Amino acid sequence: MKTTNRWVIAIAGVFLQIALGAVYAWSVFRVPLSKQFGWSISQVTLTFTISIFVLGFAAFFGGLWLNRKGPRIVALTGGAFYGLGVFLASFSHSLTWLYLSYGLIGGIGLGLGYIVPVAVLVKWFPDRRGLITGIAVGGFGAGALITAPVATRLIQSVGVLSTFAYLGIAYFIVAIIAGSFMQNPPDGWQPEGWTPSALQSSQRAGHDYVLGEALRTWQWWALWLLLFLNTCAGISVISQEAPIFQELTKVSAVVAGGMVGIASLGNAAGRVFWAWVSDLITRRMTFLVMFILQVLLFWFLPSITTASLMTMVTFVILMCYGGGFGTMPAFTADYFGPKNVGPIYGLMLTAWSFASAVGPLLIARMRETAGSYAGALHVVAVVMAISILLPILVRPPRKAAS
Repeated sequence: MKTTNRWVIAIAGVFLQIALGAVYAWSVFRVPLSKQFGWSISQVTLTFTISIFVLGFAAFFGGLWLNRKGPRIVALTGGAFYGLGVFLASFSHSLTWLYLSYGLIGGIGLGLGYIVPVAVLVKWFPDRRGLITGIAVGGFGAGALITAPVATRLIQSVGVLSTFAYLGIAYFIVAIIAGSFMQNPPDGWQPEGWTPSALQSSQRAGHDYVLGEALRTWQWWALWLLLFLNTCAGISVISQEAPIFQELTKVSAVVAGGMVGIASLGNAAGRVFWAWVSDLITRRMTFLVMFILQVLLFWFLPSITTASLMTMVTFVILMCYGGGFGTMPAFTADYFGPKNVGPIYGLMLTAWSFASAVGPLLIARMRETAGSYAGALHVVAVVMAISILLPILVRPPRKAAS
């Protein structure tokens, strides 16, 4: 659908991300799948890990495809793959089928769809680069807010496999409608009467890097590592939210599902809040603040036994997690220019892929080995303490790559 109203495109981008972001509600499926089929925590967790791992690589190819053929076809294909993958999971009777449907096919759809609003909106909003990229991915963080309580009740009424079928159809419809609005602005477009401020100019690249140029700078690799570390911390909690809540606060599965939904607001709010903050204090200082917060929160999380306080602390942790995704697209566009942000940031999202392989499996295996989540959460706190050095050291590139 053609439109020149950038806010209509932004709203459509948010709805597309809400549908895709339902993947964050995976933890509510863990216990029902384990009970029905006798699979272990680690085996069920691997489904989520596969989908996020595939997402990062699919986002890279989606970014390349977007540059060649435009954003609409990539968004529509992504929505179709994701809806189909979740729907096919309703036929699961083996781990292999679950991994192939929800994990592989769904993950391809996630990656193709995810990169489109980021790459499109950073071009439409050069005047609000941090804020708009936060809004662009804020919907992804909000997906579980809707899905977690709905899926929990559907599982209780129709079973876990039928729930996949209903949700897959819903995701398909929403993603296809929203994806049809995705389009780039005309070449050279900028808001009428707008010119970049001195602060904005000092933080931005002098030209639009192509992917090869960006990869020859140390800054690209530093941003990749920043995203990996921040993602690894948050995704370890996201993948096990419901069982963590049940173990530490002794609440029921239904209450834990509601807590997941509330805490997921932090994921969404953090993407907008920290991205907005990064426009004021720079991207790297934003990451520094988020890392320091996470050191404290992860260290004290295992000592919390009340549901309300647990929900609040997890809310802030997920704000920091979401803040990484809200801030990094603008970070990337600042350092390497907005023209090729699709492939440049798309490849950077492989940090998300590798974090999905480390965080969830680490915390699941440590839980099985130690018999509690406390040790794993303390390990995350120590890793974040060491990681504080990175945002202190990173600096923008000062000249164009040759």
